[in-house]
Amino acid sequence: MARDRRRLACDDARRPAPGSMPRKPVCHISYYEADAFARWSGKDLPTEGEWEVAAKSGVLNDAFGIVWQWTRGAYTPYPGYKAPPGALGEYNGKFMVNQMVLRGSSLATPAGHSRASYRNFFYPSARWQFSGLRLAEYEH
Repeated sequence: MARDRRRLACDDARRPAPGSMPRKPVCHISYYEADAFARWSGKDLPTEGEWEVAAKSGVLNDAFGIVWQWTRGAYTPYPGYKAPPGALGEYNGKFMVNQMVLRGSSLATPAGHSRASYRNFFYPSARWQFSGLRLAEYEH
């Protein structure tokens, strides 16, 4: 299955190339800019599942505490999710529509929000504070 051959590119974005200046993680970019860069580079943004599996398995360098990382996931409920009785589902559904998911955490994130399962979200056109990207690619 093609999805099984997918892996996250795990190069540390701050590691300098031989003979070059050190690179820094890109910051304050919109989802559209992150997606455009990924496509330009011949790669992709990871799905939420790919990002979370890689983070939990320790494969990602700097997944937490630098920048939030855009995924290609829209902020929708997980498949099969049903709001519990009395939940503010109508309000939350209207508020969170048309937003994309960021994973990880930034240097400004409270400790309780820095975990592999946490889903942050923001509008794709906005340059969210401390938002960056992580690239995914297929192995050939």
